[in-house]
Amino acid sequence: MSVRVRFAPSPTGFLHVGAARTALYNYLFARGNGGTFILRSDDTDTARSSAEYQDDILEHLRWLGLDWDEGIGTDGNHGSYRQSDRFDRYAEVAHDLVRKGKAYYSFVTPEELDGFKKAARDAGTSPAYDGSLEPTQGEVARRLADGETVVIRFAIPRPGTTTFTDVVRGETTFDHSQVDDFVILRSDGSPTYHLASTVDDVDYGITHVIRGEDLLSSTPKHILLTEAMGAEPATYAHLSLLMGPDGKKLSKRHGDTAIAAYRTAGYLPDAMDNYLALLGWAAGEDDDDIAALDEMVERFDLSTVSKNAAVFDVKKLDWMNGVYIRTMSDEDFADLTLPDLEAALGRGLDAADEERFRAILPLVKERTKVLSDVVPQILFLFGPLDGYDDASWQKVMEGPEAPVALAGARVALSDVEDWTTESIDGALRRMLEVEELSARKGFQPIRVAISGSVVSPPLFESIEILGRDETIQRIDTAIDELGTN
Repeated sequence: MSVRVRFAPSPTGFLHVGAARTALYNYLFARGNGGTFILRSDDTDTARSSAEYQDDILEHLRWLGLDWDEGIGTDGNHGSYRQSDRFDRYAEVAHDLVRKGKAYYSFVTPEELDGFKKAARDAGTSPAYDGSLEPTQGEVARRLADGETVVIRFAIPRPGTTTFTDVVRGETTFDHSQVDDFVILRSDGSPTYHLASTVDDVDYGITHVIRGEDLLSSTPKHILLTEAMGAEPATYAHLSLLMGPDGKKLSKRHGDTAIAAYRTAGYLPDAMDNYLALLGWAAGEDDDDIAALDEMVERFDLSTVSKNAAVFDVKKLDWMNGVYIRTMSDEDFADLTLPDLEAALGRGLDAADEERFRAILPLVKERTKVLSDVVPQILFLFGPLDGYDDASWQKVMEGPEAPVALAGARVALSDVEDWTTESIDGALRRMLEVEELSARKGFQPIRVAISGSVVSPPLFESIEILGRDETIQRIDTAIDELGTN
């Protein structure tokens, strides 16, 4: 049987990095096995689902390069692939299971369930509900005839166990005495997650279910439902959840968790794919962490995915993103950063600006981790200096060396005839010797004077690109500023 996998997010939030990793592993498994990658929407929670979240999920799956073969917006044999359009199908299955004696109409109240569970705990037995509080068949028929609303519960076979081999976690067994007779259809006719997900997996011919370990306890329910429908259960693989550096489940307290936030911050899709793959699997060869998506497709082996929790470390992602940036061509790097510069300036670049931009960009690329770092570093080259970074000023300009360095730099640069990086370098280094200043004490004040910050592209190259007149004018302005403080 051909491999068929699915990614089934609920559009109740933006695409989470953990969900994106699940989608990636499904994609890699499908592509590596010549199978089909299906995208559906588990949107039965209509109150919390929104088109905004759905659009975000689709957009960022495409941004990551995880195109699907079948599902939302593509050809297929199952309608829209949205669960909200399949309520009739879920109700049909639920009532069919009742007719087969595998499910039943349940009238037990929440208060009665609480009492059942408390009595079981007090007696030291399993609190899993077993249908023992339901009325007789005759009473059920009468109450249904009277139009009373009712839920449908699946009848767990007791005694018994469900055992399956999880590709990631190995053989796993659940005793049925610990599993509730769970609701599959609510009194308003809407399906629960267990019913809708299982019916879709059966109807869509899913062969492998690759999902998070938070759904591991649901698996016996889904297997039993599948078998009750007369179908063969899928093969399951449950991925560990992502953790923050503190060892707790990844959440907003650790920083951004939405793929959209990382895209906006200037991370590259290839780097994000590569990093997500590492969270539970060795993506490269010979301990090399770097691997392109097509390389990962060739190497991916679901059985080698770790069952241990993976830590989402932004510092490691920053490093990896920097690696991908440095391997880009200067032209591609320019194409990605130019729109942000023009947006910051509120205008397009003229010919002189374009020349400056192309000259400085290769120098910035070598020290860039995320694309959003670029424009703040180079903005000083494209217009008047708009003040100084407070922290930089206090760190560099309030020491006794600053006025000495700036005065010396003004004289040294005024005498430079050939305005090149090499000549500027030589002149300023000679100034350090004359004034008996270290490179840090002498160069940092000049950097702040011309760029406004201690964080900028290489100093000598920046001075060359900025030009003699503008450089000396900015040094004069900084000297005046020191004199008024």
